[in-house]
Amino acid sequence: MLNNTIEKITKLYHEYPRTFWTVIVITFIDRIGGSLLFPFFALYITSKFHVGMTDVGVLFAAFSVSSFAGSTIGGALTDRFGRKGVIMFGLIASSFSTVAMGLIDSFQTFFFLALFVGILTDVAGPAHQAMIADLLPEEKRADGYGILRVAFNLSVVIGPAIGGIIASRSYLLLFISDAVISLITVILIAVFLPETKPQAHPDAPKETMMGSFAGYGQVFRNAAFMLFLGAVMLQVFTYMNMNTSLGVYLRNEHGTPESGYGLLLSINAAMVVLMQFPITRRIAKYPPMLMMAFGTFLYVIGFSMYGFVSAYAMFIVAMVIITIGEMIVSPVSQALVAAFAPEEMRGRYMAVSGFSWGIPFAVGPYLAGLIMDGPNPHLLWYAAGAVGMASTFCFLALYRVKGKEIQTLESLPEVIASN
Repeated sequence: MLNNTIEKITKLYHEYPRTFWTVIVITFIDRIGGSLLFPFFALYITSKFHVGMTDVGVLFAAFSVSSFAGSTIGGALTDRFGRKGVIMFGLIASSFSTVAMGLIDSFQTFFFLALFVGILTDVAGPAHQAMIADLLPEEKRADGYGILRVAFNLSVVIGPAIGGIIASRSYLLLFISDAVISLITVILIAVFLPETKPQAHPDAPKETMMGSFAGYGQVFRNAAFMLFLGAVMLQVFTYMNMNTSLGVYLRNEHGTPESGYGLLLSINAAMVVLMQFPITRRIAKYPPMLMMAFGTFLYVIGFSMYGFVSAYAMFIVAMVIITIGEMIVSPVSQALVAAFAPEEMRGRYMAVSGFSWGIPFAVGPYLAGLIMDGPNPHLLWYAAGAVGMASTFCFLALYRVKGKEIQTLESLPEVIASN
């Protein structure tokens, strides 16, 4: 049994280039710091500044709007100059700004700093995603993004559980820990990670900086890509509640402590670590738009449950259902974006795809806060379920219009090239 497991791991390792595994290890280390802090962000703000979830929603909106700028700048810089330098800059800048956020005592000052931090936090996002697409061929990308999610969630297994303990003693220490880990990651990238940006054709004209930004027009004119992102955006309006509203809701309405919320996130992450890769390989033979619809429908069930269950055991059941949906939609969605993007425009496509997350995180927490600060907070979860159903129907419509031509992820590049 042990020898068989070792043989499977060895075989899996040799399926991918060494640089890919370097990216995975570095991502794991970096995300430990982020998973210590981010799940407790809303809890920190409400407890330190004594504000309601509506104020938290406004803060998240400001943070997300500024992150659009960071992602847009980062996408153009990624395609123009490469991946490695942009990632290192983002980590260094965000580490110092993170510590500053932990030292501020005024909500108004915190709000304005969030505008600046949003730019720095997302400037490296497109480079991370483009790097995976650089390293892997089309047929391996869904699996590759699945492995990346395993690394991400393995860190989340560790992070929230430790973060909950640290948060109960000192939130400032959470900010400092995240910053230190980011700086360690910068050193590792500088030493071990090569540049992965594909070499331009020798006869191709060199793109100017202005031309790099102008290239976003081509992305927005890709109608199929934009329709797909619209469906994803509705999906994220449902999903974003897990990391922004759920912890505060469970604390306020059911008396669930930070450690209880952290355990739910750890269960989510542990399931991804154990099950993501086999699930990704199993669903690869099915039409991706149908898989997106199915996974989103599981979101509808799981998030709606939080509106009418009250036992902690049922909170766990809801999280299990949500996580199964997440393991289906996340790698498929990332692989679809990578396939839509021409090689020379991967950074910009990744940046625009980030809007499908940034817009819900800009608007969603505020809308959720209005409901949670009202007389019936549980209505939030019914609203999340309704939006999730709208997303499910959108993916089904995309499948009927276009998706029948795309029977598997492997067939997607040919379909895109022929249209």
